[in-house]
Amino acid sequence: MCGITGFLQYGTGPGPDEADRLLRRMTDCLTHRGPDADGYFQDREAGLALGHRRLSIVDLSPQGAQPMHGADGRFVLVFNGEIYNFLELRAELDQAGLAPSWRGGSDTEVILAAFAAYGVEAALGRFVGMFALALWDRREQVLILARDRMGEKPLYYGWGHGPDGPALFFGSELKALRAHPAFDPAINRAALAQYLRFHYVPAPRSIYSAARKLPPGTWLRLSAGDPSVRPEPRAYWTLSGAVAAGLNDPFVGSEEEASRDLETLLLRAVRNQMIADVPLGAFLSGGVDSSLVVALMQAQSSRPVRTFTIGFDDATYNEAKEAARVAAHLGTDHTELYATPEDGLAVVSRLPELYDEPFSDASQIPTFLVSRLTRQHVTVALSGDGGDEIFAGYNRHFWGAALWSRLDGLPQPLRALGAATLRSLSPAAWNRVFAACDPLLPASLRQRLPGYKLHKLAELLPARDRADFYLRMVSNWPDPGLVVQDNDPGRPAWPEIPPGLTGFTPWMQFMDMATYLPDDIMAKVDRASMGVSLETRAPFLDHRVVEAAWRLPLSMKVAGGQGKRILRRILYRYVPQALIERPKMGFGAPIDAWLRGPLKSWAEGLLDPGLLRRQGYLRPEPVRVAWDEHVSGRRDNHYRLWNILMFQAWLARWG
Repeated sequence: MCGITGFLQYGTGPGPDEADRLLRRMTDCLTHRGPDADGYFQDREAGLALGHRRLSIVDLSPQGAQPMHGADGRFVLVFNGEIYNFLELRAELDQAGLAPSWRGGSDTEVILAAFAAYGVEAALGRFVGMFALALWDRREQVLILARDRMGEKPLYYGWGHGPDGPALFFGSELKALRAHPAFDPAINRAALAQYLRFHYVPAPRSIYSAARKLPPGTWLRLSAGDPSVRPEPRAYWTLSGAVAAGLNDPFVGSEEEASRDLETLLLRAVRNQMIADVPLGAFLSGGVDSSLVVALMQAQSSRPVRTFTIGFDDATYNEAKEAARVAAHLGTDHTELYATPEDGLAVVSRLPELYDEPFSDASQIPTFLVSRLTRQHVTVALSGDGGDEIFAGYNRHFWGAALWSRLDGLPQPLRALGAATLRSLSPAAWNRVFAACDPLLPASLRQRLPGYKLHKLAELLPARDRADFYLRMVSNWPDPGLVVQDNDPGRPAWPEIPPGLTGFTPWMQFMDMATYLPDDIMAKVDRASMGVSLETRAPFLDHRVVEAAWRLPLSMKVAGGQGKRILRRILYRYVPQALIERPKMGFGAPIDAWLRGPLKSWAEGLLDPGLLRRQGYLRPEPVRVAWDEHVSGRRDNHYRLWNILMFQAWLARWG
C-alpha cells in the first residue's frame, strides 16, 4: 500500500529546480501512506512528474522500489495497492515467453510486464486486486491513470492553470493536488449538497470544482500534447455488466452446492490476500463477515491468526465480547482494546486531516481506533468489508422491500398520519418504551437505537416511488438544497441500471455496491488505515466473488427476515451458530450523547450562526433548528449534525 501523485505540465512549466521541489512537496503530503521510502521520476521534456511513497509489503528489497521502469524502458509506473494474482500472471508470462528478465519479486514488476505484453486495457482486465496507478508511456508520451474494479483504492485528478501555465495533477488524496500551484480550491456547491445528503461526496465529483474522482473500473488516457483535450474515463469493467452477466447465467443447483462453490472462491481470495512479507492479521467484530474471513484465514494458516477488536463500555456500540468468543473458538491470537470516551474524542480533532474531503460516517472513529491498535502489531489486516452489500446484509435489504410493498398502496393522508404518530414521542421516549418491552420481544424485533429508526421511518412514509424511498433511506438531509446556499443540487445521478435487474432488494444491493461501497465504506477504511500506515484487504471484493454472487438467487441471500443466508451457511461450518446470531449492531460511536456532553462547546462554536453567515456556504436557520432539537432531546439529529460539523471542521482546516 502506498501513496502516488504527480503532474503533467503543459507549455514551458516550472524550471528544473522548482519542478523538483513541487514534486517532493506533493509527495511529502502522502508520507503517512508510505513511511518506508520515497521515489521520484521526471520526463522533463514532456513536463511529466511521478512521485511515490512506499509502504513495503511484498519484496521489501530495493528491487520493489517505485517509480519502477519497465524492462525495455518504455513504461514507468507508480502504483498503490496489491495485485493478488501476480504470481499466476508471472507464471503465465513466463510460459508464453513474454516475461522480461525478472529483477525482483514484486507485483509492481509483473504489472509493468503485463502492460508491455498485453496492452493497457487487456492487462487491467487480468489483474485481481485493489489498485490505483499512474503509468507513463515514454514512447507515446501518454499518461495512463487507472483504478480497481470495486473502488478500494482512491485516485483524484484534475486540471488547473497556475503561474507556470496549464497542468494536470493527480494523487491518492486531495492534499497532494492542493500542493500544486495550479490547483484552484474553490468548493463545488453541488458536491457539498450531495455530501450533506449522503455524508460523502459521490464520484465522480470531489468537494472541489477543480478535481474529480476516477470512477472504479475505469482508466484514463492523457496526452502530453494539448491541455484543452480532456478525455472521459473508459471502463475496462463495470458492475452493471457483471450484474447483467450473472442474471443471464443464473446458478443452477442446490443451496448446498452453491455454498460449497462460494466457499472455494472465498478460500482462494483469502489465501491470495494473505501473501505478504510483513506481519499480517485481521479485524474481528464477531459479526458474520469478519468472522468468516478470520475462519477462512485460520483454516489455511499453520499458526494462530492475529485478530483485533475495539470495544466500548457503552453496550449499544460494543461487540468486543462477541468477537472474543469467536476468536476463542477459532483459536486466534486475539487483541482487544476497550476505548474510553476520551480515546474517541481525541480522534475527532484528527478527522479533517485524515479525511481531506468532508466525510461524516461516524464509524470513521472506531475504524481509526482499531486501525491504530492493529498497526502496533502488524502491517496488513484483512477485513469483512463488502459482505453486507454483496450478500444483502443491511436492514433495508430485508425489510425495505416488504415495507415499500405495504406503503405503495396507502393514500398520502394516511401516511402523513402515521408519520405524525411516530414523531409524537421523542427518540429517547421510544427507546424507553422498547427497553421496557425488551424482555417480551422476540430477537428479530430487538433493535439498536429504536427511537432513531422510528423517526427515520417517519421520513420514509411520504416516498413517491421506490427510488424516492431508497433515496430517503440513505439521506441525512432529505433536501440539502435548503441548507446549502446558492445551490440547486437536483436529484443525484443514479448509475446505469443493468438490464434484467428486477426486484427492489437486488436493485438496492446494486445501488449500494455502485455508490455507498466505494465512496463511503472503502474511503472510510482507506483513510483511517492509511492514516496509521496500515494496509487493509477485503476478500469479499475479489471481483470473481462479486460476479459469482450475482448468479445466486435472492433466496440464498435473504430469507426469514435475515440477510447473508449463504455466508451464514458457510460460516457455521467453522463457528457455532449460537456465537453469531444476534441483532445487527453496526460499527459506530455514541456521537448522539457526545454532542449533548463533551463535544457540545466544540459543536456550538462550529455551528455559530454568525460564523455560518460569514462563510456563506450553509444557511444558519435549518442548522440551528436541528441543533436545538438535538440538545433538547426532542429529536436525535446527530447524523445530520455530524454531517454539518465534519464539513465545518474540514473547512476550518482546508478552507
